[in-house]
Amino acid sequence: MSSIAQGEKMKKTILLVLALILTACSASASAEFDKNRIKWQDANIVHYRYNIFVSCFCAFRDDMPMTVEINNGEVVSITSVKGNVITPSDSLYEVVKNYAGMDALFTQLKDALTEADKVEVTYDPTYGFPAILAIDQIEQAMDDELYITVDNFEILK
Repeated sequence: MSSIAQGEKMKKTILLVLALILTACSASASAEFDKNRIKWQDANIVHYRYNIFVSCFCAFRDDMPMTVEINNGEVVSITSVKGNVITPSDSLYEVVKNYAGMDALFTQLKDALTEADKVEVTYDPTYGFPAILAIDQIEQAMDDELYITVDNFEILK
C-alpha cells in the first residue's frame, strides 16, 4: 500500500474515532438531561420561586438577579434585584420569560444541547432542574456566550 493510501486510511480512521467520541459525549449529555428532567417532573412541584441571574453581552445586567415565581406553569411575577416588578409590557419581560420556569429552562437547555458548540450544565442534586448553564453558541465567536444561574429555589406549596 502506498504512503498516500495509508495516509488517507489514517485520516478516515481518525475522523471515525472523532465522530464516535462526539456521539458518545452527545449521548451522555442527552441521558443526563433526560434523567434530570424526569427527576424534576417526578418532584411534581407546581408553585415555586427562585432567583435567576442571566449573564450575557446584554444591557440588562444591572437588573439581575431576578426573582421569578411560577404557579401551575404560569409566571406569577418577575421582580428585578432593584425591586421593580417586570410586567408583560416591559421589554425585559420577553427576555426573562424565556428562562421563567423550569420547563422553560429545560427547553432552552435542550435547544442548546442540539444547536450550540459548547454547553456546560450543573443540575440541582435534589430536584434535577438546571442550576448552572454555560452556553457558547459558536465557540469561535465573541460575545455570544450565555450564563444562567438559578439559586434560592423555594417550594411555595
